[in-house]
Amino acid sequence: MTDDVTLSQPEISRYMRHILLPEIGGPGQQRLKAARILVIGAGGLGSPVIEYLAGAGVGTLGLIDDDVVSVSNLQRQMIHATDTVGLKKIESAAARVAALNPHVTVNGHDTRFTPESAPGLLSGYDLLIDGSDNFATRYAAADAAEAARIPLVTGAVGRFDGSLTVLKPYEAGADGKFWPRYRDLFPEVPPDGMLPVCAETGVVGALTGVIGTLMAMEAIKLITGAGEPLLGRLMMYDALAARFDVIKYRRKN
Repeated sequence: MTDDVTLSQPEISRYMRHILLPEIGGPGQQRLKAARILVIGAGGLGSPVIEYLAGAGVGTLGLIDDDVVSVSNLQRQMIHATDTVGLKKIESAAARVAALNPHVTVNGHDTRFTPESAPGLLSGYDLLIDGSDNFATRYAAADAAEAARIPLVTGAVGRFDGSLTVLKPYEAGADGKFWPRYRDLFPEVPPDGMLPVCAETGVVGALTGVIGTLMAMEAIKLITGAGEPLLGRLMMYDALAARFDVIKYRRKN
């Protein structure tokens, strides 16, 4: 986190609805301003994450994506627009953040998040959010966040359902036991091609908004200390049934 957390008068006016909340208040808003959050993916999940964290006043957002905006993205990636088709997603997203909140600094990383690139990309960040669309990146993000000892918010969507959880496996809970790892939830990486991607099966655009917004909420809670994050809990959403379910999972070793 950065050292200067003083809120200017324009910032106080902008974030007043946060400051009025006892669970956040001025100190929580200052923590948001000081926060440095790295987001993997400026797509379906990343779009609402980036927009809501920018609106919330997170001081520095790092965006990782090496793709360009295509017409097929616009059905679910609301951070982009028709006139940004063909642009790098990190450029399109950065422009949207600048228009939304000039108090937020954006660091664009035109690359992929891999076990090799992870240490350099994570350097200086307080929290990692994984909005990727493949298991290889999800496992890499989980391993890297644990090694760096920073929280990870991770989510996934498919067709009409989605899920998210929060990981801090380097830290113990109130019972003295360490919080679970990603592999306690998903022990092994599925073989390539076993799980279909949205380009093959489709996905409802609004679903990514639901899960991405919940991911942003978890990040805000982690930074400000408000509420209880989804540690050791997987939240699942069935859009067709209009139902949320939460299951608990534990550390296996």
